[in-house]
Amino acid sequence: MYNYAPVTNRKIRLALVGCGRIANNHFAAIEGHADNVELVDVCDVNATALAQAVTRTKAQGHSNLASLLKTTTADLVILTTPSGLHPEQTIQVAASGRHVMTEKPMATRWHDGVRMVKACDEANVRLFVVKQNRRNATLQLLKKAIEQDRFGKIYSVAMNVFWTRPQAYYDSAKWRGTWEFDGGAFMNQASHYIDLLHWMIGPVESVMAYTATLARNIEVEDSGVAAIRWRSGAMGTLNVTMLTYPKNMEGSITILGEKGTVRIGGVAVNEIQTWQFADTRPEDAEVAASSYQTTSVYGFGHPLYYANVIDTLRGQAEPETDGREGLITLELLIAMYLSSRDGKRVALPLEY
Repeated sequence: MYNYAPVTNRKIRLALVGCGRIANNHFAAIEGHADNVELVDVCDVNATALAQAVTRTKAQGHSNLASLLKTTTADLVILTTPSGLHPEQTIQVAASGRHVMTEKPMATRWHDGVRMVKACDEANVRLFVVKQNRRNATLQLLKKAIEQDRFGKIYSVAMNVFWTRPQAYYDSAKWRGTWEFDGGAFMNQASHYIDLLHWMIGPVESVMAYTATLARNIEVEDSGVAAIRWRSGAMGTLNVTMLTYPKNMEGSITILGEKGTVRIGGVAVNEIQTWQFADTRPEDAEVAASSYQTTSVYGFGHPLYYANVIDTLRGQAEPETDGREGLITLELLIAMYLSSRDGKRVALPLEY
């Protein structure tokens, strides 16, 4: 499908747009892959954030995307901007003939996500959507167990995201907590977890959801719950809140199956707390070592995510999470919002 020339015999050149909170994870990942990539341009409308990024990276600074695209030599442009800006920026970058990497969620509206994929297809460029949590050692072990059919038939799945975002977090930038640019607890904070519902368990048949703004002064929800039925027959729940007192408490997934039970918890699916199967496998010896301590809800997957992007642009691999994979998560998110808004079960797939 794609016939672009792989980047060989030189470093892959990168540009990054949006030098806020999550950009630091990208800077660190890029620094870790210095043998293969170089950051040539950074961009932000906030002069202070831009100056800090230029100081750290020594890249050329730009105050807007149009200016960057006029002069950049980048092969790939990374978008770590507010979510609602991703669609138009992706289309703009694709039109310039460059590959795109966008942070989650890829968009806040279903039709915008579809437009992004089509624009990159038409421009013959790759669209990567960051899903770094998939690379967590704990989740890699769980994914392998599912692929080995160790659970047998999966009966029940429970996912909890019990975190806290104080009012000061939402007040720190005008775009936070808005429908157009941010999305709420489901769309923003729990996006990576909702991605796991499909990636781990399989295609979803339908959802029923409630969302509410219980405490924060924002447009979007600070809490939500959903009931989920998979096409396999499995059923499950999603329970999300940004109101946990006094700090982030839990990001977890529990799977109950015919021949296995697993719970991965901790603050961000970083601890395997239950691992029981009817059979035994060599991978079981890796369980204790896979758990890790973290105070960051982002995890440590960005460097591993970049490794796949580099291999893809070198022509040596296929992307683990491209635009179409990103659309699956966005579709599930939008289905939950439609269910909550209309008070009814929403079946998948959605109409294009």
